[in-house]
Amino acid sequence: MCDLCNKAFSHQSSLTKHQHIHSGERPYMCDVCKKTYRQRDNLIIHQRMHTGELPYTCDVCNKSFSQQRSLKKHQHIHSGERPYMCDVCKKTYRRRDNLIIHQRMHTGERPYTCNVCNKSFSQRSNLITHQRLHTGERPCTCDVCYKAFSNKSSLIKHQRIHTGERPYTCDVCYKAFIHQGSLTRHQCINTGARAYMCDVCKKTYRQRNNLIIHQRIHTGGCPYTCNVCNKSFSQRRNLITHQRIHTG
Repeated sequence: MCDLCNKAFSHQSSLTKHQHIHSGERPYMCDVCKKTYRQRDNLIIHQRMHTGELPYTCDVCNKSFSQQRSLKKHQHIHSGERPYMCDVCKKTYRRRDNLIIHQRMHTGERPYTCNVCNKSFSQRSNLITHQRLHTGERPCTCDVCYKAFSNKSSLIKHQRIHTGERPYTCDVCYKAFIHQGSLTRHQCINTGARAYMCDVCKKTYRQRNNLIIHQRIHTGGCPYTCNVCNKSFSQRRNLITHQRIHTG
């Protein structure tokens, strides 16, 4: 039994591992990069990054993994199993971490906060992408024209200009589009659908960005600010028009 928190263990080795949590001790060090761990098995998993060892192999497609849990997650692809269900909307997922991210839609939880502007995000990856707005970092570069982007998805969309790929096709007129959003907007024109509704006044729009602009009437949001006189505007085009006053 741990003499600090009274948690009981069946093996002495398990107690020893647990006590490292209280002591902060990280006795297992990687001899390549000097990173330290509380538990020996975590060190072993880490060292596979350096050795390239992938001891766990899928018996369906022969893809290999460094951790058994990664193999188990992968095997859900073949089995079609989606064992993780949202208790609110019953949507199912192959992986528990995807369920956790989804549930934040219902709870409104945004655990990742930018330390510059305090904007919060439900996913760590979205925070990392956002922070590049502040740092100016653009790590994803097109190998054709060398244009740089802050995230991989923007690079993939851009590369379609060079490849001519148009993966999104209208099932009515068969017109093809580079972006999913362009297809959605096009389909609204064909159907006359106005899928985006203001939850305050119930006014509807064909395009999501038009709804966002409209909602600023209710919220008072003016995200576009003049860097000369600090006057703010709800739409970027209004800011551009205003700035001509200063530039002549």
